[in-house]
Amino acid sequence: MRRLLLLPALTAALLTACTGTEEVTYAVQLNVLTDTDTSGRATQLRALNTDGGAVNTVTVAGGVQVLPTSSTRRVITVRTDAAETRAPDGSDPQPFADPGFTPCYTRAAQDAGRTRLLLLSECSGVQRAALFDSASRTLVWSALLPTYLPPVTTTDTPPTRLAVQGDVGLITRARLNGGSEVIRVAVPTTGGSAEAAPPLAIPAVFDLAPSGARILAATATGIQALKTTGEPDSATTLAAFGATRYDRLWTGGASGTLLAAWRSDVLAGTGDTPLRLWDGAATTAATVATLSGIRDLTLPSDGKAYVLAGSGLNRYDVTLGLSTGNWAPRTLTTLTAPLSIAWTVPPTTP
Repeated sequence: MRRLLLLPALTAALLTACTGTEEVTYAVQLNVLTDTDTSGRATQLRALNTDGGAVNTVTVAGGVQVLPTSSTRRVITVRTDAAETRAPDGSDPQPFADPGFTPCYTRAAQDAGRTRLLLLSECSGVQRAALFDSASRTLVWSALLPTYLPPVTTTDTPPTRLAVQGDVGLITRARLNGGSEVIRVAVPTTGGSAEAAPPLAIPAVFDLAPSGARILAATATGIQALKTTGEPDSATTLAAFGATRYDRLWTGGASGTLLAAWRSDVLAGTGDTPLRLWDGAATTAATVATLSGIRDLTLPSDGKAYVLAGSGLNRYDVTLGLSTGNWAPRTLTTLTAPLSIAWTVPPTTP
């Protein structure tokens, strides 16, 4: 037993003797869009290790969102006028195909397997959607959406959200007479070009997230799966989260079964609000922390959760938290106007 206890110390000593410093290997790496301009778009893409240390920073123009890829060896960056995959350090941008129109991308979404990327373009009130194959970066389809007549925006107006299920795109947006409307975009079974179905009036939807074969919606009465028509199904309300409202949803983890949910502190009119996490099996979702101003969150395969809250990048130990209730919270670094976060697997050093 004593011999086994000495092994970690011996290993560290050998590394220090060989290199002069102790080498640390990180299972995953983080990519964060930061430094937003007057339009609210990011101007920097920062690569960080999972202790918050800087790896590299590159300039981006009009940064909208970052997302992981199915291979995990590259990261997707979405900008107002283009989308590309990049190496873990932010270099080597490789663009997605031309969508067939001049884009003004405002948001993005992926399917559960991260094989498809759905982008929404909003130029001068005209909305278009484009679906891409993430691995090849080729265009699957693009479509013009029905004319949008948005209601007067308030702090509680349902946002526009996207989801992908197979080669079907779903867009929810605020409805003029209250609630939301959902548009289903797909290629007809008879073939041809993708078509957008007429908007369907539904209860207010505040976020969408893929979970296995389902698309989950955050509604005023709980987290519910969408029907094939795109309407939330109240019979599928997740009991683990209760029949209560959430404004943001995230899925991920090594097996893709983790679901995180958060109620906006601004809309709730309170201070910090609970960030809750469910492993897909427990009867009740666990509370990770009470936080305000969550910008984004990512759940990699390393058993941790990385949260952009305010200007801080926070880390929580999901594996430990779900088993013991100790989430080992740690603020890794402070960032200027962080906007979006994703994870990649860094290259190994030979």
